[in-house]
Amino acid sequence: MKLGVYQCRDAGLSTAERLAKVEKHITGQALDLVLCPELFPTGYNPTLDYGALSEPSDGPFAQAMARLARNQGTAIAYGYPERAGDTLYNSAALIGATGTLLANHRKRLPSPQSFEAVTFAKGPSVTFADLCGLRVAIIICYEVEFPESLRQAAQGGAHLVLVPTALGADWGVVAEKMVPTRAFENGVWLAYADHAGEEGGLAFFGGSRIVAPDGQDVAVVGPGREGLITSDVDVTGVVAAQARLPYLKNCLEL
Repeated sequence: MKLGVYQCRDAGLSTAERLAKVEKHITGQALDLVLCPELFPTGYNPTLDYGALSEPSDGPFAQAMARLARNQGTAIAYGYPERAGDTLYNSAALIGATGTLLANHRKRLPSPQSFEAVTFAKGPSVTFADLCGLRVAIIICYEVEFPESLRQAAQGGAHLVLVPTALGADWGVVAEKMVPTRAFENGVWLAYADHAGEEGGLAFFGGSRIVAPDGQDVAVVGPGREGLITSDVDVTGVVAAQARLPYLKNCLEL
């Protein structure tokens, strides 16, 4: 699988403008999958009315993303504000290269001291899908900071964990230290996509990255910048890492 992670700098842009920018970045890259940040179509912005902006999982933005996926021949994962009846969720969708919704993850843990707790309901669990011969798991932002989230993903057979995020500028340690540790201690690939710049009075760290199963950064977007990073992702690295350090097997003995 050829994986891309897109770090956006989209303050003040419309959903159509955000969509056009990601299309520009991925065109010609021959990607199998691209990951975009948390609440991508609207931005992560506490001043917005998410009650008015939220859409169902097959809403207009999802349909636009499905068209982009078909046109580019790539799967796309992105965070978005979801409306399900009268309930709002901070969600992440995975749309296949044919435009079909493969998975929809609802964030279980609102980021602390954020608007999320009063805006969005909590989802149930780690979400899985199969893509290009890999088992893919999806979690969102704050969920990656808990060892239990990645352990659940790995125990569910995940080779690659997707993490759309909106990491604040004061929390670079999460991207630079914690995210590689989560990949290392589970022997999985980890893709982490953040915003950059400022929006709604919040500043974002950036530092989006692709981390290998041995915990090493394969590709990183620098803080504050917009850009796309890519890497080949395979099952072989996962098998080797988990054989070398059998944490998943031995943790059951504790």
